Amino acid sequence: MSKLALSYSGYVCAPYLHNHESVELKELWTNSKNIEKLFFVTGTFSNESKPYFSDATNHYLLAKFKDSEQISKDLSKHNQEKTSFVFNIKDDLFQREVEGETNFVSVYYLEYGDDGDDLHEIANLLLKRDKIEIAGLGNMNTFCLNTSKFTFPYSENIVVIEVASEKSHQSVKKYCDQTRRDITRKGMIMTNLMSLSILDQLK
Repeated sequence: MSKLALSYSGYVCAPYLHNHESVELKELWTNSKNIEKLFFVTGTFSNESKPYFSDATNHYLLAKFKDSEQISKDLSKHNQEKTSFVFNIKDDLFQREVEGETNFVSVYYLEYGDDGDDLHEIANLLLKRDKIEIAGLGNMNTFCLNTSKFTFPYSENIVVIEVASEKSHQSVKKYCDQTRRDITRKGMIMTNLMSLSILDQLK
């Protein structure tokens, strides 16, 4: 009996290299019913995550998708020499209306397994931050033509937040850093993986 592959909604972050594959992927996702939103973003990797993703680039396509299985097919077909990241959201921590446009997406990882009490505490701390409109918990898959030297060990414990604000990206990044520090102060190690500053909404 074939194993049924579970499909999730989530986010995909693919390098925009101004090459044939990038342009084709942008066209594909602009017209895809699987893609709810599509952004052009600048990606900044934390010092902790850089050793794992030394091929990181500056500009990415960031898409919010409904079906992860379709995204895997898209990236297998348009695989590139720089890493693409898929964040499958298994648990929506919360979604709510927030003033302002989404202008920042921050991705974190937890350095330990799935503890229900800790996750509840993290969700509560994130809820207190009034600029965070969406927070989700899930895992990460990567696609790349080149094999990475190091395996990223925390791909099963990913936290993604969407922030809406009229302020500058620098200001929102500080806001997210403060949020992370608040969580760390409570004894839960949540480390920044990447910060995505939205430059333009394509869809």
